[in-house]
Amino acid sequence: MHKSNHSTEFHTTFTYTPILGGYEENITRRDPSPVIHVQNLYYVWYSRSLQGPSGYYAEVWYATSPDGKSWTEQGVAIGKGEHATWDENGVFTPTVLIAEGRYYLFYTAVPKPFRQEHPPTPTAIGVGIADSPDGPWRRFDGNPILRVGPPGAWDSCRVDDACLIVRKGRYWMYYKGRQQGLSPAETKMGLAIADSPTGPYQKHPENPVLNSGHEVCVWPHREGVAALVAPVGSEGNTVQYSADGICFRQKARAHPPSAPGPYRTDAYADVAFGKGITWGICQNARDAPRPFLMRFDCDLRAR
Repeated sequence: MHKSNHSTEFHTTFTYTPILGGYEENITRRDPSPVIHVQNLYYVWYSRSLQGPSGYYAEVWYATSPDGKSWTEQGVAIGKGEHATWDENGVFTPTVLIAEGRYYLFYTAVPKPFRQEHPPTPTAIGVGIADSPDGPWRRFDGNPILRVGPPGAWDSCRVDDACLIVRKGRYWMYYKGRQQGLSPAETKMGLAIADSPTGPYQKHPENPVLNSGHEVCVWPHREGVAALVAPVGSEGNTVQYSADGICFRQKARAHPPSAPGPYRTDAYADVAFGKGITWGICQNARDAPRPFLMRFDCDLRAR
């Protein structure tokens, strides 16, 4: 994508504070969702596993906080699927959506037998539905709602890590994808749009909308969409902005958090002006044998 002039609005530093006790031996906590605020509590969902540092064997758990700083782990939100189902091996990289008076918890999953490489088992994205952020969550009967593309497509191996925005009365699902035969360093970001939270989602004809990145972090910003792009590919370690939500341009260099899930004040409303973000939850996947969760603080407010 083409670069534009840097803007001080998109320049920021990030500070970090461990949550849930930080690193815990033999427990993996990673890939947090965006944070929501419901009835005086903040909520975040994440991948939790006892089987190694990856998310491929995880379940989706959640935690709550009265102030966004002190968090309490609450337990499983969505567990692994039943025998011979598309999500039997693991459910991971959750994201949340509030829409039509309900809560929608999107997640990525893989079946058994599972292979991480040679060749990798394709992923898919599904969704659970609940009347409360505390659940219980009911798997959508039409799962999975997004599958990998056909052989040779840019997302023929992976669709993963969804993040949703309500825009122009429709549901815009940004997701990461990878072509069969390519490495994780060649991950890109795509867009699929639907008229209903559960789809059907149509992949955008201009995909991929970003040629870099590993975790998807987008939010409404001014009249458009902003993104933090992880340090993968030519556009890695940047803050990107798109006035139309499709054509992204670099606004600043940055060292973004790993797998950031911001607190978004829009609360998934179809806002005309996104106020930006100032904090959220992310992972630390480098400083311990297993990833753990942290709070990040920044200043990416629209000005």
